[in-house]
Amino acid sequence: MKLLSVGTVAFDAIETPFGKTDKILGGAATYIGLAASVLDTDVHLVSVVGGDFPDEYLEMMKGKNINVDGVEVVEDGKTFFWAGKYHNDLNTRDTLTTELNVLENFDPKIPEGGADAEVLMLGNLHPAVQLAVLERMKTRPKLVVLDTMNFWMDLTWDLLMDVIAKTDVITINDEEARQLSGEYSLVKAAKKIHALGPKYVIIKKGEHGALLFEDGKVFAIPALLLEDVFDPTGAGDTFAGGFVAHLAKCEKFDFESMKTALIVGSALASFTVEQFGTEKIQTVTPAMLKERIKQFKELTTFEELV
Repeated sequence: MKLLSVGTVAFDAIETPFGKTDKILGGAATYIGLAASVLDTDVHLVSVVGGDFPDEYLEMMKGKNINVDGVEVVEDGKTFFWAGKYHNDLNTRDTLTTELNVLENFDPKIPEGGADAEVLMLGNLHPAVQLAVLERMKTRPKLVVLDTMNFWMDLTWDLLMDVIAKTDVITINDEEARQLSGEYSLVKAAKKIHALGPKYVIIKKGEHGALLFEDGKVFAIPALLLEDVFDPTGAGDTFAGGFVAHLAKCEKFDFESMKTALIVGSALASFTVEQFGTEKIQTVTPAMLKERIKQFKELTTFEELV
């Protein structure tokens, strides 16, 4: 199935306890596309960049069979830029700079080749843009997956509720799930979020794994134990990209398929954190992914004792 994703293609400047970078390639759509490309998915991106965005980045994505026809280039504009500094635990960070630039007036244009996509990934972005993309599809996709964050809950609550009501799957972290639902218990939070519209709720818990909820059913996975964690930027977007790419490939959207998709997304995200920005995910091969999924299986498999 064809996968269309809307999100940012951007510049990031990152500082962690292990080093810092100048402007490097980032953005939700970038990570989603790169993750999907590992699974050889027919993936199309919708985004906007400025004239300062290097052609080599777009060519790199094209070389990985990522369709960038929907990435608008505003020649006299500047690309979205975010700078952040992570604390020692890598779970918290401070935003140092946010420059919306061309993103401020982004009016998404869906290319003809992506308008009939069966799977739509609404990457973390202003809910008005997410709604516009959904409304401009030729027909409603068979699966709509939404990623959002507390920033939009604070500033655009009503619009966000409109988007959530139109989605099949929502993926957020535990803090965001609690804010969205008003419940501390993640089980209760998932029930409240189900009532807003999504059939499936994914709650990410960072270094503690992820949870998948559907109508009273729960599936939990741990995070893979890694020797080196340099930069968590983009891990959630990589997870989302791997998750939707697997579903697009298997063409099944039931609970069992989503359990596997959760593993695939988490395995890909575990590569992203091992180097700064997109450096590592750009190098991941299907064989590398297969080996990492095997590690997940070994981490969670046990014999029944009773």
